[in-house]
Amino acid sequence: MPTAKRFRGALLTVAAACAGLAAVSAPALEPPPAAPIRPVTDTYYGTDVVDNYRYMEKLDDPQVQAWMKAQADYTRATLDRLPGREALLQRIHALNNADLGRRGIIRRGQRYFYRTVEPGALQPKLYYRDGLQGEEHLLLDPSTLGAGGTTHYELDFYTPSWDGRFVAYGISAGGSEESVLHVLEVQSSNTLEEAIDRTSNSVVAWRPDNKSFFYVRYAKRTPQLRAAEALYNARTYLHTLGSRVTGESDPVVFGRGVSDRVEVPEGQVTFIVLAPDSPFALAVANHNADDNPSTLFVAPLASVNGSRTPWRKLAGIEDGVTQFLLRGDQLYFLSQRGAPRFRLLHLSLTHPDIARAEVTVPEGRGVLTNFAIAADGLYVRERDGALARLLRVSWDGKSSHPVPLPFEGSIQGPATDPREPGALFNIQGWVQSARVFRYDPASDATTDTGLIPPSSLDFSQLEAEEVFAVSYDGTRIPLSILHQKGLKLDGSHPTILSGYGGYGRSLDPAFAPTALAWLERGDVLAVAHVRGGGEYGEDWHLAGQKRTKLNTILDFIACGQYLVDQHFTAPKYLVGRGGSAGGITVGGALTWRPDLFGVILDQVGISDTLRVELTPNGPPNISEFGSIQTEDGFHGLYAMGPYFHVRDGTAYPAVLFTTGANDPRVAPWEVTKMAARVQAASRSGRPVLLRVDYDAGHGIGSTARQYEAETADLWSFALWQTGDPEFQPPPPP
Repeated sequence: MPTAKRFRGALLTVAAACAGLAAVSAPALEPPPAAPIRPVTDTYYGTDVVDNYRYMEKLDDPQVQAWMKAQADYTRATLDRLPGREALLQRIHALNNADLGRRGIIRRGQRYFYRTVEPGALQPKLYYRDGLQGEEHLLLDPSTLGAGGTTHYELDFYTPSWDGRFVAYGISAGGSEESVLHVLEVQSSNTLEEAIDRTSNSVVAWRPDNKSFFYVRYAKRTPQLRAAEALYNARTYLHTLGSRVTGESDPVVFGRGVSDRVEVPEGQVTFIVLAPDSPFALAVANHNADDNPSTLFVAPLASVNGSRTPWRKLAGIEDGVTQFLLRGDQLYFLSQRGAPRFRLLHLSLTHPDIARAEVTVPEGRGVLTNFAIAADGLYVRERDGALARLLRVSWDGKSSHPVPLPFEGSIQGPATDPREPGALFNIQGWVQSARVFRYDPASDATTDTGLIPPSSLDFSQLEAEEVFAVSYDGTRIPLSILHQKGLKLDGSHPTILSGYGGYGRSLDPAFAPTALAWLERGDVLAVAHVRGGGEYGEDWHLAGQKRTKLNTILDFIACGQYLVDQHFTAPKYLVGRGGSAGGITVGGALTWRPDLFGVILDQVGISDTLRVELTPNGPPNISEFGSIQTEDGFHGLYAMGPYFHVRDGTAYPAVLFTTGANDPRVAPWEVTKMAARVQAASRSGRPVLLRVDYDAGHGIGSTARQYEAETADLWSFALWQTGDPEFQPPPPP
């Protein structure tokens, strides 16, 4: 690794010198004008809150658009002048295209569907094969859609029919996630006439006839539809192949307001769950498509008939049901009620009573995170700290057997077919590349399927440490640290500390080939497993939610302090990074401890938490953050929102904010308002830049080139601001 680093350094030095020659003769960049301050004052429960940039919420205002464009152009020009950026981008590109990858495996008998990430490809492609060693067949290449245009398309979801003859899939443009549902006939790879819009991230459930399916659809946007209702209270419809190809006449079968006999709670989505051997349909109402628990209803599948369907309520939010699968007349489900690390239960749907559900897998030391049904039993995934286990469990739970794993790491899946024995699963670690293994219950053997070849990259000189930082209240916060073996702890290493802490999601070990571009320089990557995530179950989640959200921020700060105290880095080299809900985390670090960080990287981050519930994606997130409709909710939102705690005259670190113009999850104005506020307030003289991608959204659906360019921008900015000589632009003439 040291040899590789010296070689890389030589390349970067040459590139820096060449870039420097061009930059010396270039005129100095003039920063764009500061955003006008137009204060608006709101009073919440006796507290006045001043918003200097409320007008930026009108993204179609020509003045706002002009300001954003000027900011984006200035940021682009500034980053392009960094001498080391081009060589770093080329290294990131090479690493990102070094290996072939496959993910999202779905099994239908002996037919396997999955996405393939090919070296050099802009986006994953959808393939299938018959048998694990069968010939691979291309079904869909999103990069061929809209060829010649300026907008790219992305495959959002795909669900094969039970017989594997058809695939329902969603396509959206420009990172918008505004999916249009289509259907492929597998044998011919022909797309049928179906084109059903407003199906963002739809949950598709094929009926056993393999000719019809249930799907999720949002309300049609009209001038009368409020923005906050656009992605809320989606309903479930039934579609039969070949009929009503636009879906406009498809019957609605479940959702809020569909039947006056069924009280469906408000929420983002409703959907239906089926199984090939079950005579029942399970209807689900979920407040947030990424949030649990859910409200469940059940009815005989044969009786599902529009508003007349005899849905019977099975479980409410208080029952804590988070995952559910059918097998015959049995329902298996994970529940957090009375078990913050979850337990697996089952009950009969012939006489459903959740109070009489029987425990299949009790709560234990580890966190139960997922399960799947195969012909031979249940496959249950469990997390214990940074590691995962996979168990094969009998239907009644009386027998449990650990699946042998090839190495310790995190597990994705398992992928099963309820009609076939065994399971497939993906396993990887921070420095172990992802592989797909098959478990055969007959031989109790785990074998490599070869679906993902071993990585060609050498990570042997890297190591991952799992340590604990101590937060303000004495809570031990897990912290993962990646670096070269034998790293000298002298406080000299630029270190990116990433954190999230929301929705009970865990940042599990994952192999990232592009990380080598940072680590081979002798620099450090770290991941803070803060409260609000799911590393230790639901209690860990609730300890970083709503009124306890400050724990998330303070845990992140504690992890940064640990890295400084243990001499991995120093404040001038410490880079805080977060995105989306992690914008609260990293934005809080910026406002609470600007002295601890040299650089902040805030990607599509939430900042104005008091206004977020007024956006299209706002109402589904009230269960996670709270609402201004209650005084308690206001105080929690005000405390966690970084936008309200930027102080004029503060020496803030260098900041790079990023947003996508088509972001459906975090409105771009959340980012632009925060950027304008920090630019106006900071007195450190450090740059505060705004990067805008006009062909992107939340990052979901971005092409490989977009990912590579953004990574190069973020890391180049960080290396420039932490003083790396290869990234220092020449002084203006």
